[in-house]
Amino acid sequence: MGKVIMYSVVSVDGFIADENDHPGPLFDWYGNGDVPLDASGEINVSRTSYDYIRPYWDQIGVTIVGRHVFDLTNGWDGTPPGGVDHVVVVTHRPAPESWPAEAPYHFVDSVEAAMTRAQELAGDRVVEVAAGDVGGQLLAAGLVDEVRMDVVPVVLGAGKRYFGSVDTQHLLDGPDEVVQGNRVLHLRYQVRRG
Repeated sequence: MGKVIMYSVVSVDGFIADENDHPGPLFDWYGNGDVPLDASGEINVSRTSYDYIRPYWDQIGVTIVGRHVFDLTNGWDGTPPGGVDHVVVVTHRPAPESWPAEAPYHFVDSVEAAMTRAQELAGDRVVEVAAGDVGGQLLAAGLVDEVRMDVVPVVLGAGKRYFGSVDTQHLLDGPDEVVQGNRVLHLRYQVRRG
């Protein structure tokens, strides 16, 4: 079974989007380099950021997201982002009526069911958990092994929190890795057990 990693880009004050679900300047660093991060050619980062992110992205077999993210992105039009093989969506609603049955998306009704399905699909590859409410629920349930964040030098002041509605203390070890990119700081922590 692969690692479970919670991940997102985050402001220095801990938000992954503003109150209207807009990332604002959080993604600006995706265009401040000259190295394409994926095949789209739309994301160009510094060599340092590429060397940190691309090997991680290549390990991801499944991404878990909530229905809110799925709806905001229109499910990335049926193609999982970043070359991921499958997306597991936590939702109490069925897939949209026009959703293509062949799309590698799996709709489940709880974070526990999401983790079970994601680990079946990922095998020994990484299960990535999108930060936010679903990520916070999985962290609170003790199902996250590692936290990765790309911290951007902006203060949003309010919005969608990286750890969602987590309201109890969780200790992290490390940081295990600190990499300074161009207007972004890449951090990696292990979740402390017991």
